[in-house]
Amino acid sequence: MSLELTFNPDVQLTEMMRLRVQSLQQRGQKRQDGERLLKSNEHVYRLDFSEQALHFTRWNIRISAPGRLNIIATSQLWTPDLTHLMTRQLLEPTGLFWKSTDDDLIQCYEADAQEFGERIAELAKVRKVMYFLFAFEDGLSPENIECSIEFQK
Repeated sequence: MSLELTFNPDVQLTEMMRLRVQSLQQRGQKRQDGERLLKSNEHVYRLDFSEQALHFTRWNIRISAPGRLNIIATSQLWTPDLTHLMTRQLLEPTGLFWKSTDDDLIQCYEADAQEFGERIAELAKVRKVMYFLFAFEDGLSPENIECSIEFQK
């Protein structure tokens, strides 16, 4: 049986992380050693797992404008309500998807996308919620994408 989960923007967490950057800039302070600050082209998304025993099937990415989307997962050790995001909590590989101006097909590095999806399925066994950084590049914006991931139960 198939299960499709949609990545949802976490507007509140994105705003909280942007305020952290702004606060550091206003006070002339530096980030904590190893802290990963949210970049201006990044937004936080979340994936809520209704099931834990999942096997990755495929990505469902729709991009309506040219550009690149880089999806970066965070480890199960990050609890955004308690700690700042640290660079060591970012997982590899990332999911890189793009669409050219002269092509309707969405491209990706297939082996990395496959491994990334399998890693998410593994983490679903221990997490009910997982957070991701979506980096929008080359003119792409959140309004131009729809993103979900499909699993077998």
